[in-house]
Amino acid sequence: MPLADHLRELRNRLAKAMLAIVVASVVAAFFSQQLMTLLSSPVPKCLPDTSLSANTGGRCVVLAYQTMLSPFTSTVKVIMLAGLVASSPVWLYQLWAFVAPGLHRSEKKYTYWFAAIAVPLFAAGAFTAFLIMPVSVRVLISITPDVASNFLSLDDLLDFTTRMVLVFGLAFELPLLLIMLNLTGVVTGKRMAGWWRAMVMGTFVFGAVATPSTDPLGMIALAGPIIVLYFIAVGVSLLNDRRKARRNPDAGLSDDEASVLDLTPEPVPTPRALPEQATGDTDGARAHRTGGYDDIT
Repeated sequence: MPLADHLRELRNRLAKAMLAIVVASVVAAFFSQQLMTLLSSPVPKCLPDTSLSANTGGRCVVLAYQTMLSPFTSTVKVIMLAGLVASSPVWLYQLWAFVAPGLHRSEKKYTYWFAAIAVPLFAAGAFTAFLIMPVSVRVLISITPDVASNFLSLDDLLDFTTRMVLVFGLAFELPLLLIMLNLTGVVTGKRMAGWWRAMVMGTFVFGAVATPSTDPLGMIALAGPIIVLYFIAVGVSLLNDRRKARRNPDAGLSDDEASVLDLTPEPVPTPRALPEQATGDTDGARAHRTGGYDDIT
């Protein structure tokens, strides 16, 4: 396919994906209040009859906007995020339809499995984030002295919630990525098993850095499931390597390892020296010989 056709195909796929995002965002606009309530649910909000001058300490948080444009920008941000998530099957399909013609049949099969498992894993990570956020928020505001009150910008809360969901959702995709690398032959299960010490340490460091709540509970809640999923990925990779070894005896050999050669000499038939010996026509050949030589004159 010429380059112009590829660009035209890309333009059509992007147009369909953007149209799906816009339609989903328009539908989400009718539920903006419910979405705002859902995203702000992890925070223990003060009761409406609580005076703003009252010292609530670390018991609750007063949500507020700090600028006139904040209500509009935060609502648009939530609507676009909801539209992007709701339309993900459409734009993921458009991405797949653009890439699929250049893949082999086995790669397409692996991609189907990847797409089928990636969405539940991301949903599980987002659900874990929603479970841990209320506890993290209560731990963070619990250190507020009784003489003070907590005023939190709703924009900051939405950014906090979005980051938590994205970090947990994407982090849960790491074991699936390792399995895909094993299925394509990039890394073996044995090598992955040898990484377990570095993976455990790196996962906890990643949880401490990537978690927006910066509390030990959030770090453990993120690192714990990832470590469990990592060992599940190692087990699946080892089973896949064993299956490959049964089908191919040379599957476990290194690329730099020399193959075993059979150096036993085979008997080679000795060709006959004269043409008449090869054809068997010795009587006709003698008639053309004079003194033991061919009479070509």
